[in-house]
Amino acid sequence: MDEREELLEELRPQAFAIAYRMVGTVTEAEDLVQESLLRLHTALERGERIDSPRAYVATVVTRLGIDELRSARHRRETYVGDWLPEPLLTGGTEDPEAHAEMADSLSMAFLLLLESLTPEQRAAFLLREVFDYPYDRVAEIIGTSEANARQLAARARGHVASGRGRFEASRERGEELADRFMAAVERGELADLEAMLAEDVVLRGDGGGKVPALARALHGARRVAKTLAAWGRVARRVDVNWERVEVNGQAGVLTRDPEGGVISVLALDVADGRIQGISSVVNPDKLRHVGPLGDPRRLLRAQAGDGR
Repeated sequence: MDEREELLEELRPQAFAIAYRMVGTVTEAEDLVQESLLRLHTALERGERIDSPRAYVATVVTRLGIDELRSARHRRETYVGDWLPEPLLTGGTEDPEAHAEMADSLSMAFLLLLESLTPEQRAAFLLREVFDYPYDRVAEIIGTSEANARQLAARARGHVASGRGRFEASRERGEELADRFMAAVERGELADLEAMLAEDVVLRGDGGGKVPALARALHGARRVAKTLAAWGRVARRVDVNWERVEVNGQAGVLTRDPEGGVISVLALDVADGRIQGISSVVNPDKLRHVGPLGDPRRLLRAQAGDGR
């Protein structure tokens, strides 16, 4: 690997961090990163003077993200059922402060809040609040005045603050609760499930019209617990395997069919020792990056006694 290739690989993680938070999908974020690095490579090949390759890539990937959000708005408005971000399986960290910061800016709940912002507000908020860019750089990246960049960030901050929940800072507590949650779902233990859910817990499912999923979000501990227990009974009948993973910086669960194919990813929002929200992604288009896909329809047919 030559010096230029090393530079591009060094810039890739930060570019992806911005891109994923901008668009909420892994596949689109990877496309934006690839395009931004290609543009940098081409500019360097032409002999252009670039004082800060990192700033160059951050600018390109942010502007591409704004364009992508504008074009995606109609697709998301006409999406079948709830739209959820593509889950990102993340590794652990031994630094509690770093974990809390990562969980806060990557969680499903946080990314869903960002969907209420305009593309420019989203960019200004992320660059300022998550990546700590000064306002003059935020303005330069977005292509606006510093005064407008401040206004965009302030409006976004207000939207996010009004809908933002609390997140569990202790990874150990979140993981312990997720272990108990997974065991209770597997066994279909209704009382145990209800006890670990917040009274106003929300369960969201994203099948995208591709596979069976919740038609709309479910609210309330009793209702959500009953649904989860029913899922657990079906899973036992068709030998679904449950695997504890970290999803978007928080505790989560990955389910696989008996052959190892990915069926779903569940992300848990935890605060005050209880589960506040559950995001269940079963849309196969949003799981391809996780691993080889299973066939949930085949499992449902097998559960119903039809093996075809």
